[in-house]
Amino acid sequence: MGAISRRMVLGWAAIGLGGIVTGVASCGTGQPTPSGSPLVTAPTGNAPSGNPPTAQLAEPPVLRSENGLLEVAMTAVAGATKLAGRTVRAAGYDGRVPGPTLRVRPGDRMVITLRNALAETTNLHTHGLLVSPQGNGDNPFVEIEPGESFTYEIALPDDHPPGVFWYHPHHHGMVADQVFAGLFGAIVVEDADEIPVTRERVLVISDVTITGGGGGGGGAGAVASAGPADRMMGREGETVLVNGQVRPVLNARPGERERWRVVNACVSRFLDLRLSGQDLTLLGLDSGRVPSPSRVDAVVLAPGNRADLLVETRAGTSLLEAEPVDRGAPMGMMRGARPVASVVTLAELVVDGAVAGALDRVPTAPAPLDLSATPVARTREITLGIGMGPRMGVGMMSFTIDGKEFDPDRTDLAVPLGDVEEWTLVNSSPMDHPFHLHVWPMQVIRIGSQQQSEPTWRDVVNVPAGQGTVVRVAFDRHPGRTVYHCHILDHEDLGMMGVIEVA
Repeated sequence: MGAISRRMVLGWAAIGLGGIVTGVASCGTGQPTPSGSPLVTAPTGNAPSGNPPTAQLAEPPVLRSENGLLEVAMTAVAGATKLAGRTVRAAGYDGRVPGPTLRVRPGDRMVITLRNALAETTNLHTHGLLVSPQGNGDNPFVEIEPGESFTYEIALPDDHPPGVFWYHPHHHGMVADQVFAGLFGAIVVEDADEIPVTRERVLVISDVTITGGGGGGGGAGAVASAGPADRMMGREGETVLVNGQVRPVLNARPGERERWRVVNACVSRFLDLRLSGQDLTLLGLDSGRVPSPSRVDAVVLAPGNRADLLVETRAGTSLLEAEPVDRGAPMGMMRGARPVASVVTLAELVVDGAVAGALDRVPTAPAPLDLSATPVARTREITLGIGMGPRMGVGMMSFTIDGKEFDPDRTDLAVPLGDVEEWTLVNSSPMDHPFHLHVWPMQVIRIGSQQQSEPTWRDVVNVPAGQGTVVRVAFDRHPGRTVYHCHILDHEDLGMMGVIEVA
């Protein structure tokens, strides 16, 4: 299958064609040695991308709340660690890529003390959580300087939706580099009523380019830095990883039901996920659950999107693959200047042995909130654009929202607490921009000319090149000041971010 066009993705999202679900439109191990050198280095060669299967899937350690509290101390540190089966100079939380998986329940409190052992400023964003952005909450304006610590206190509402979320740095100008280097991890908010499954797996998908060193004892490699063209396009690593591994192996018996919680932690890569020979059932995208689980052939995730999937296993060997997605190119960059990516094999699922016993049915979820008939206090048009003007040494290209680059001291949108607003997100550029709003989820109303047939909620929604997406947002809780931005993280760092204050 060739590269997927933006129009194809838009069509699938709008009408559910062919059982393809999209989150874009309806859408380690080892302990590194701290060092003061940069997280990324200039490329000196290409990292191997066609590696054979390496090992059994290894999942990050799990830190679980007890009696309503999850208390965690983590260190962001750079140094030598195992990544993609090699010794690589990378970054990670507590020296792991990904960092530990945090498991909580609605109503829990998370107390996360983050120590910065990097040589540069960092902070922490709990992506997708519906929590306060103020003070020690999910505050993107916090700056943790090298050698310093900061304690976050994140209180989940009692009615917080279940789902898979994630955490990563959010200090403007350094987000793409730090995530690309390995600073990310999953958050799971558990269901009030457990879903009967044989096992759960957390699959954090990332990509990386590794330079130098070698796989046979030839010294440590390093995570490559991005040049101006990669930053304008949004970097995509040469090697795609699952939990820091290249093409890990998963084993199961026929007739089992697995729950896969999948995070797209790539800086810029869209993932069109397919699992040959197995039955995939969609439980949810981003947060919450769909009312009735449905079979799907594929799931498309923009950077930052997550998928909650059930896999009903059948005997045989299946490949979890990512088809390439065409997301356009900046003005002035020839369409063929960047080679079209090939299909990437992410993992191998081997199903054999005795047939497992049947499990109870999967319970249905409550119907989601629907704002489509709710009166709105105001409508806004928000334009994502690429303009001309020098920016951080990237030639004459600038990335803007409503014609302005990010300024943390400027408030771009002021919204009264309690209002419902309708936003038309307009993409005036020739490349897709996945739009992320912190704290308040978005109900997708329309993509292009296609109305959504049922309530569809996202915290990252794709805005296809040259088109528009309409969303509604209920600002009914969590007053404070936070941000909205393109989740191609290079574009965010280059200015495609705004500030919203709800009061």
